[in-house]
Amino acid sequence: MTSTDTDGGRRATRTRRPGAKILPEHARAHNRALVLQSLFHGGAMSRADLARETALTRVTISDLVSELISDGFVAEQGVREASGPGKPAILVDLARDGHRIVGLDLSGSESFSGAVLTLDGDIVARHDIPVPAEPGGILDAVIGLARHLIADAHAPVLGVGVGTPGVVDDAGVVLAAPGLGWDRLDLGGILTEALGVPVLVANDANAAVLAEHTFGGAGDDIILVKVGRGVGAGLLTGGEPLRGARSAAGEIGHVTVGTDGGPACACGKIGCLEAWLSIPSLSSRIDGGAAADRDGLLRDAGERLGIALAPIVGALDLSEVILSGPSELLDGTLASAAAETVRTRTLATFHDELQVRMTEQGQDIVLRGAAVMVLSGRLGVS
Repeated sequence: MTSTDTDGGRRATRTRRPGAKILPEHARAHNRALVLQSLFHGGAMSRADLARETALTRVTISDLVSELISDGFVAEQGVREASGPGKPAILVDLARDGHRIVGLDLSGSESFSGAVLTLDGDIVARHDIPVPAEPGGILDAVIGLARHLIADAHAPVLGVGVGTPGVVDDAGVVLAAPGLGWDRLDLGGILTEALGVPVLVANDANAAVLAEHTFGGAGDDIILVKVGRGVGAGLLTGGEPLRGARSAAGEIGHVTVGTDGGPACACGKIGCLEAWLSIPSLSSRIDGGAAADRDGLLRDAGERLGIALAPIVGALDLSEVILSGPSELLDGTLASAAAETVRTRTLATFHDELQVRMTEQGQDIVLRGAAVMVLSGRLGVS
């Protein structure tokens, strides 16, 4: 669910599309999540407000709020200023300072980033470490980084979220991350045992798209393309992550984007999107050419991105494409060329106004997405 600011600082919620029927044994957890979701996006409310917002009875709301206060997730905030006769309502809100979240971003080529975040996704402490030279030392380094951040949280840690390169399944197993030397590594299980707190793991682009949806105001049907040393994408359809049959949805880096040859890719093929668009490849071609060639090279890379995106946008009826990476390369010429290419290769009636834009989350997008993973997994909030 996303939100936008409205009068008085309250944020309006966007209701998710109807999903599977809620079974009786899951109803209480579902109702708890409804209350927390309403407070997360709407701010302080009375119990009567919550009953109206969630369509639950006042008795159910009173019971749930008491339970959530006891669990430390909700706190009373005093009384609302009286505007008429009668007893002023007592306001309750998410206990936003009661817990912290630890986020890890393992997508950097030179350093791993970590942060302590509030439940609102604000970073209150951060720490980076160099990527170990030997793959055998990477896991121990990640555990050490997480322990350092947990010690720096100064509040109970709700959970640890990890965004990592590679293909990751729903159980937190990294099925393949060649750059880190990981193959079927149960990263979630290993970290949970080592840290003693719940750990959720996802592909870095899948984490990033969650941050854009929850904190960046993006819609429910979007693709976020993360460009760095590789190229990957995170997808949302109906406000829900799209993972695919093999947890590999969004692995667009090795889609061939032309029949006219092109750069050789590390995978052995010619003309993969990653060979055109990854930052090392794109920077190398720009640095090796004349200054006048810069716009042409960026336009060409944008067109190749558009070729890869057009069938995805058309098949899934996406409303927006968001780019994450160095804005000096991706914004402007490249983004415009990608948007124009998608428009010319899809049905104009539906996609003529498709927007391709840069994220405003900056370099913290994976860390903030890791926080959303924990909020969703632990509290049912997104």
